[in-house]
Amino acid sequence: MVREEEYFIAHGHSNVTATHRTTFEITKEDELSLAGSCIIAVGAKKGATDLSRSFCAALRHQDHVLVTTLTCGPHMIEIRSQGDPNLTLTHPTDLVWRRSSFTCNRTIGVLSDHTASTIPREMVSLLAKGADLEVCMLVEYPD
Repeated sequence: MVREEEYFIAHGHSNVTATHRTTFEITKEDELSLAGSCIIAVGAKKGATDLSRSFCAALRHQDHVLVTTLTCGPHMIEIRSQGDPNLTLTHPTDLVWRRSSFTCNRTIGVLSDHTASTIPREMVSLLAKGADLEVCMLVEYPD
């Protein structure tokens, strides 16, 4: 099994609600309004354009799997998504994981098995208090 990996840290915000049912997002932006129900963390060290070329190339295969591990305090969740040939990964600030197969320049994974609303509420509570979020992303694919 071959792997491409990216890692960065973001942090929560007092307006994190994580109630969106079809996506979740992490952004480099520092501010968050209550309308951003999909955003789980701000102040990220990476947006889509900051990801390595080899990582982006690996994501552009439909049979490749993106495994995202989110860690906040004692809480951890693993999200599995699929790659897609239509991923452009050109947004300067945002990364969006989607339950659907829709893609745009912010999309990093499609057919995700988690959304903002399914992230453990204990983790969301910590993020709403500004806690740090560690983000580890692995693209797995056969040799």
